[in-house]
Amino acid sequence: MSIIIIGAGEVGYHLAYRLSHEKKDVVVIDRDLEKIRRVQNTLDVQAIHGSGGSISLLRQAGISEASMVIAVTNSDEVNMISCLVAGVQDRVPKKIARVRDPEYSALFPLFDKEHLDIDLIINPDYEVVEMILKLIEVPGAVEVVDFAEGRVRMVGLSLLPGSPLVGKSLAEIRKLYPESKILIVAIQKGDRVFIPKGEDVLAANDLLFLVMPQKNSRKALEGFANKRLPIKRVMILGGGLIGLELAKRLEERGLQVKIIEQNETRCMEIAEKCSKAVVLRGDATYQDILTEENVGGMDAFIAVTEDEETNVMISLLAKKMGTRQVMTLINKVAYSPLVHSIGIDAVISPRLAAVNKILQFIRRGKILSVSSLPEENAEAFEAIALETSDLVGRPLSEVDFPKEALVGALVRNSQVIIPNGSTVIQPGDRVMIFALTTAIPEVEKALMVKLEYW
Repeated sequence: MSIIIIGAGEVGYHLAYRLSHEKKDVVVIDRDLEKIRRVQNTLDVQAIHGSGGSISLLRQAGISEASMVIAVTNSDEVNMISCLVAGVQDRVPKKIARVRDPEYSALFPLFDKEHLDIDLIINPDYEVVEMILKLIEVPGAVEVVDFAEGRVRMVGLSLLPGSPLVGKSLAEIRKLYPESKILIVAIQKGDRVFIPKGEDVLAANDLLFLVMPQKNSRKALEGFANKRLPIKRVMILGGGLIGLELAKRLEERGLQVKIIEQNETRCMEIAEKCSKAVVLRGDATYQDILTEENVGGMDAFIAVTEDEETNVMISLLAKKMGTRQVMTLINKVAYSPLVHSIGIDAVISPRLAAVNKILQFIRRGKILSVSSLPEENAEAFEAIALETSDLVGRPLSEVDFPKEALVGALVRNSQVIIPNGSTVIQPGDRVMIFALTTAIPEVEKALMVKLEYW
């Protein structure tokens, strides 16, 4: 059975790339011939030129045998109609649609079983806001990912040059912080990402990926040599859907917010919908407004305009002027590692957020796989430990597990366990595993669960 993806833009292309690498049967439909040619030339999937809302084209794509239809074009209406058309089949597939317009998103009954019958509505803008809010919760973080319905948190943090962890091995760190309930599951040194061992020594500016119980994550990090001041003052560049929603959510949390927007009408709309945020009309490409509004005194500068070049340039300028942390929205998924390397603290990708949300949905109930480590060199798995698994019933130190993989956390009933060599996994435990992509086949074998959708 195939998965039909309607729309070959950044989301559709990246989703097809991920699924094709997992040997899934994928069909991509788009009315833009150049996008279809890109898919044909670079991916091992079937590509069809035409409208995803055409019943004849969907039949050509094999809709009657498809297991899922994912509509992710730039048009909300096309996405909804495509799912509606797909639903008239004798064998109705699962349906996912990307819908950005908040007016549509507010009409929840529109998508229920009695109307459009869409299984998942994904709004990348709201996903981006949630990502930014998590980053603000953990000052200095470049990535924050939650697992097990939010009970386990993974945080990516750059190791500060003055940290007491610099020059120490992981074995030494475990002795220094025996009660930290934090496990280092991956390290990035330069372009190299690896799963660490006890003898590995940390250096300044290493990017550490740490796993901990979410409930006490802030306190745990503070005790783990992460003495960063909390974020209280935020400047937002761009008053679009993301900028406005972010400003409202930050206000609710009691943060001081300034938002810069060029369009006068939009400024008035933002001022009406925000109760405390300072709304500034101006062009941030002129340094004067940043100087006048003391951007250097801000704890965070977040660029979320629709022009990613502007986002990058103004974020770098804000960083140069003294802003403690800068976050930048980038639409092209492939640009994210490059932008981070030139000095941006955190890169936010609506497209990647949408892809990860979709993958979480289609893998629900089996293995949850989230590409959360740099440049997709590693993945995080969340799985249920089966009674027949090699992981179950003996201490982890005795398990023949791939060297490029690590069990980072367990959830047993409501208890979060950060494991060590003596930890014994029991049937039914939810297991978080971190692995380099090269080790994923071995991890699957150890789990005795195949990466299937259902």
